[in-house]
Amino acid sequence: MHANNETGVLQPVQEIAELVAATDIFFHTDAAQTFGKEVESLRRLRCDLLSISGHKIYGPQGIGAIGVRRRGAKRPPLEPLMFGGGQERGVRPGTLPVALVVGLGKAAELAQQEHASRRAAAERVKAQLLADLQGIEHQINGDPFRCQPHVLNVSFPHVDSEALMMALRADLAVSNGAACTSERYGSSHVLAAMGLDPERTASAIRVSWGLGVTEFPTGLLRDAILRLR
Repeated sequence: MHANNETGVLQPVQEIAELVAATDIFFHTDAAQTFGKEVESLRRLRCDLLSISGHKIYGPQGIGAIGVRRRGAKRPPLEPLMFGGGQERGVRPGTLPVALVVGLGKAAELAQQEHASRRAAAERVKAQLLADLQGIEHQINGDPFRCQPHVLNVSFPHVDSEALMMALRADLAVSNGAACTSERYGSSHVLAAMGLDPERTASAIRVSWGLGVTEFPTGLLRDAILRLR
């Protein structure tokens, strides 16, 4: 993945692509978290396959795309999971969902036009949040110098993340892992794989923000933490 979906940390995909460029290895990058956001780095990336998801850039749910690069005349050996039609060059059968495809295209167009202003707005919110957190004991999880501007993974010592999520649920939607595992309770496997101790992992939450958010309501977060400590 280009950026981790729990910490927002950018992975060294460019370096990996350079390492495998002269080999027979096909390199796939999951850019769901970065398409429309890390525009310049994706333009420079020479990977063989790159996948994106529409709803991550405010397009429709249920639509995505995979870009496939040929090496000379050689295409990565993709095999279909479903059979029955010749659509998508035989890789995926079925009638294309035209409305979803158009929605993804328009969302990508807007993301391209607005990515600089969207990034600047996200950076302002993050700067405000980090400044507000100076008065609260906390630990940032992940390299802050390689992190996307709209994501923060943070631990609050002596505060159980599940209890904090419950305390905030009327006002703020935060998670203690990825959104795609929000119904499964337990500490983050990502933070555990990073080597963080169980106490720090158990007190970690992930917060993120998007278009239209101009200020993070840190007061709500601070009040909930003080009640739980």
